[in-house]
Amino acid sequence: MSEITRSRFGSGIRGKTTLGLTFAALSRRSGVSEPTVKRILGGRLVEASFTHVVAIARALGSPISADPQDVDEMVREQARRKPESIARMVQGTSAPEAQAVDDAGYRRLVERSYHELLAGSRRRLWAD
Repeated sequence: MSEITRSRFGSGIRGKTTLGLTFAALSRRSGVSEPTVKRILGGRLVEASFTHVVAIARALGSPISADPQDVDEMVREQARRKPESIARMVQGTSAPEAQAVDDAGYRRLVERSYHELLAGSRRRLWAD
């Protein structure tokens, strides 16, 4: 990896602290061991496999590129994805029991959860 690529990857990934994501949580999300996550985020990319770098970047919702990523946009995207995923799961398990909410109720639930996630601890965004 070139020095420019290493520098940009390292500075973009260091945004994980801004996202409120712990090394342990990032390890679980990426499937990469915590020591390897720490080594890669510490800038020791020469020792890293490309597969691990890609897995960490994907877990952060950040594509591998030379362009810097907007951390605030990444937070907003995760805050949107998480409540939609949970609401779909609840709808799927409630529908057979005829307890599913209507479309308007579903949208209100997702929107309220989105704002609560943005207002709360960023670690909640990434928790399983």
